[in-house]
Amino acid sequence: MMRGEIVANPPLILLHGGPGFAGMQLLRHFNAPLEKSFAVVYWEQRGTGKSFDRKIPASSMTLEQFSADLSELVNAVCNRLGKDKVALYGHAWGSALGVLDAARFPGKVAAYVGTGQIGDWPASELSSCAFVLAEAERRNNRKALKALRAIGTPPHTHRKMQVQRKWLTRFVGIARGISLWKFFRVSLGGPEAPIFDLPNIVRGLIFCGCMWAEVSALNLVKAVPALQMPVFFILGRHGHVVAAETSVAYFDLLTTPSKRLVWFEKSAHEPPVEEPRTFNAAMVELVRPAVQSSSS
Repeated sequence: MMRGEIVANPPLILLHGGPGFAGMQLLRHFNAPLEKSFAVVYWEQRGTGKSFDRKIPASSMTLEQFSADLSELVNAVCNRLGKDKVALYGHAWGSALGVLDAARFPGKVAAYVGTGQIGDWPASELSSCAFVLAEAERRNNRKALKALRAIGTPPHTHRKMQVQRKWLTRFVGIARGISLWKFFRVSLGGPEAPIFDLPNIVRGLIFCGCMWAEVSALNLVKAVPALQMPVFFILGRHGHVVAAETSVAYFDLLTTPSKRLVWFEKSAHEPPVEEPRTFNAAMVELVRPAVQSSSS
């Protein structure tokens, strides 16, 4: 879906959430003002929401296929708007996919923006798991301690990872300043993802678990040590789904023409949702000029 389609505005492709998560409505709800400054493309990835189909073969749910899908989308957007480049915004899984595409096709990407930014994914999982276990110990939550000790340390299967995320969500939440109820109510509160899509969203989340073994082994520190365009990392100070310190470690080692790290002090894993006004302003004031300069 493309919004704010004004030829004069630079195209911005949003790659939100993990495989199987329908984040389009969240972004439309909190970050629609970006449509005044960018031609915003909301990409619903294969296996997600309305794009879920029981006929999709699990064998097609690979990093290579998603990269091919994104490359096809970038070319389609450029052709439709008469542009040579796009800006990519990647969140969590989308941040890994966005970095890989930016490295593979630098001539097509004017700037890259990452939140919940993946770097060394195995290191992030180790840190996140250690944090949750420490929280369980601090709270003396015996049920959590039993469950977390039972799954051991990463690497985890998708099922074991879900156990860790369950307790992380209960202890500190995925997003700060917004209840889990509101988070999901907004996610299912609009035409892009109505409540009637909930069964397919759930099916998509389960189905896309088949990608976990491949994607959770990614180490972008080694795979992509350099990018050829301006880079922005917008990180929540309280991020633990993707451990913020691993995002910073990647930022510090990444070689780019220019790079900027922006901390959102009140955010955890979802800066665009937790601090939308600040996020939207950063995109317009920091990213848009860089995109225009890179595209000129």
